[in-house]
Amino acid sequence: MTKELICINCPMGCALTAEVENGKVISVTGNTCKRGEIYAQNELTAPVRVVTTTAMAQNGKPVPVKTKDTIPKEKIFEVVAAIKGVTVPLPVKMGDTILKNAADTGVDIIAARSMG
Repeated sequence: MTKELICINCPMGCALTAEVENGKVISVTGNTCKRGEIYAQNELTAPVRVVTTTAMAQNGKPVPVKTKDTIPKEKIFEVVAAIKGVTVPLPVKMGDTILKNAADTGVDIIAARSMG
């Protein structure tokens, strides 16, 4: 089976063509670097994402937050729901942990901006 993808690892946005057999990627073409091949392998077998959103600070203002690392794509909605249940104490510095092990992913949620 042939799958068409656009690589999102860099601004080049290479148009990738992947050949998949029995759930395994057997070849990738169209990539201009090794990252494109790795992206196609991951996207077709175990897709992951970085989640960026906001959490509410104790003063009622939104604080930009993100996952510290990638999470499985199927966990995005669970992670966002977990973040919505958090109130961020102020002051907060960029990189501070807001929520540990979000939705049992093993990945922390961190502040993406300092706020006072």
